[in-house]
Amino acid sequence: QLQLVESGGGLVQPGGSLRLSCAVSDLDGASIGWFRQAPGKEREGVSCISSSGSTTHYGDSVKGRFTATRDNAKNTVYLQMNSLKPEDTAVYYCAGDYLFGLCVSPAFSAYEFRHWGQGTQVTVSS
Repeated sequence: QLQLVESGGGLVQPGGSLRLSCAVSDLDGASIGWFRQAPGKEREGVSCISSSGSTTHYGDSVKGRFTATRDNAKNTVYLQMNSLKPEDTAVYYCAGDYLFGLCVSPAFSAYEFRHWGQGTQVTVSS
């Protein structure tokens, strides 16, 4: 069973940057998604990186600003967040699974992932 632990959240001013990390118990062969949830809103897909790292998809609201990468040697997936906006404020979660075909379609969903981290808070405010 995958275990995932997020870190790197915090308070940042609008226009600033943060890098989140997701430490995974065994990243080899796992596809990893990043999701976020703001108070009173549904969970939203941020990015999805395939097990090989060859395919990465992003939610429309973060395209061009966020970049997901993976380092299998360190069992870690990163989410680099640039040009942050107040509407990016949310709890960010990473999720993983070994199922075939994950992160192939741009329409990735939280329901595809069985294993989740505890989340890390990101607050964008002046």
